[in-house]
Amino acid sequence: MIDLHSHSNFSDGSESPTRVIELAAAAGLTAIALTDHDGLEGLPEAARRANELGITLVSGCEVSCLYQNSSLHVLCYFVVDGPGALQEELIRLQEDRAMRNERLITRLNELGIPITLEEVAERAGGRGIGRPHVAAVLVDRGVVKSIDEAFDRLLGTGRPAYIPKSRVTIETVIALTTRSGGVNAVAHPYSLGLERYELEAQVEEWAKVGLVGLESYYGRYSPELREQLAALARRNGLVPTGGSDFHGSYKPDISIGVGTGDLLVPDEVLSELMERASSTGR
Repeated sequence: MIDLHSHSNFSDGSESPTRVIELAAAAGLTAIALTDHDGLEGLPEAARRANELGITLVSGCEVSCLYQNSSLHVLCYFVVDGPGALQEELIRLQEDRAMRNERLITRLNELGIPITLEEVAERAGGRGIGRPHVAAVLVDRGVVKSIDEAFDRLLGTGRPAYIPKSRVTIETVIALTTRSGGVNAVAHPYSLGLERYELEAQVEEWAKVGLVGLESYYGRYSPELREQLAALARRNGLVPTGGSDFHGSYKPDISIGVGTGDLLVPDEVLSELMERASSTGR
């Protein structure tokens, strides 16, 4: 089996890229995609360990896109670090993320919670700071009892300390990824809160603008929902991709490869993605 959705401490995961690969190998995976948010910096470290352990590493990242005043997450696969259309956009998104983090800390201070950006950066290991790192500091300080409570009370969408971030459209991300040699899949599609008929109509539109995959075998979805999404992907000529969305201790109920325990993403999903990429000459 494989896992095409995981995060390291180069974005908002708790484990290093090396440790992510080691956990994937220990779980018996044949391939793992490292898909940190808005960046590819963790890939060289992951590639070294993957080579040592004989496991296939799929280079990737996850980009937040604007969708009806909400956030749509798009996975980018087979992209490489270096000059290119997508990489230039990722740099801009990282700069926006840094400014958002500063505003988030300021907002928490205004709410009477005196944490600093320095202690959040230390919690993140000096790498890509995300809201889970802020949540972890809030737990450390005793402001909340858990990561989930931090998001429910303060950091989640619409909560007192929520700061929206700059996002691009899915059409732009698909175009940039294609130019950079990759393909895209929509991550955890039911996080958009759409009714089933609304999601079906939207997936049809995304397929028309070049989407290749739909994350159907997702770590926290039920087996029935996974099969529904896989069928939806097939009806629209898309590859039903899948992954755990591993974040380490920031999502303690999720394990690499198996999600909450029953996830099984078949190897042929990766083969199909590779065929779709190669069929366009990339």
